[in-house]
Amino acid sequence: MGETLKDILDSVARGVFPPPDGRTTIVPQAAHRDAGVLAFTAHAVVFTDEDPDWVRRTLAGVDSDELSAPMNPRFLTALMDRTGRSNETIDLLAVATPLQGDPPLTLTEIDDPGQHHRIARAHKHRDDVRVWATDGGVLILGRGVAGRLEAAVEVTESLRHRGLGRALASSARHLSDGEPVWAQLAPGNARSVRAFQAAGFSPVGAEALLLAP
Repeated sequence: MGETLKDILDSVARGVFPPPDGRTTIVPQAAHRDAGVLAFTAHAVVFTDEDPDWVRRTLAGVDSDELSAPMNPRFLTALMDRTGRSNETIDLLAVATPLQGDPPLTLTEIDDPGQHHRIARAHKHRDDVRVWATDGGVLILGRGVAGRLEAAVEVTESLRHRGLGRALASSARHLSDGEPVWAQLAPGNARSVRAFQAAGFSPVGAEALLLAP
């Protein structure tokens, strides 16, 4: 059996990346919900249940260099048209190792998805969602692509620039129960990117997630 999407992500979390050989690896989806493209240094991974031959023919027809083709809007549009899926953005993908001890914040776990729009969104895109709140902030952990543990945070606008986002992101590492924590960050949201980097999350690639209707 060949390498799976989970195998690839587990290796990247350990700092072992696909070879920078300019090639594209095609693997099946880990679940129906999530298909998409991962871009690492000089290597892309397309995870889809579509015909691999179709994927390679379509990539070959994209008017760009081979390194850029998997993330090219024309390829992503073709994949969305073929699968009936949608994409919101191309994210920066980051990962961090777990931390021992208590989080740097006093957090209260909550279970009402109606309390915050980010919580309701998390239940649509992740499994086993858990949510913690602190004064002015929310931390969400849940199982996303290939079962990886994903973190998201939200900070009240009036409390930004005080280190709360960094502390929430760091708390995710303390609450991960000994496994790596992943984050999907919009590159244009520079404050969020800086907060997660300050909390020890390392950028490892880009991700275009295609969601089922």
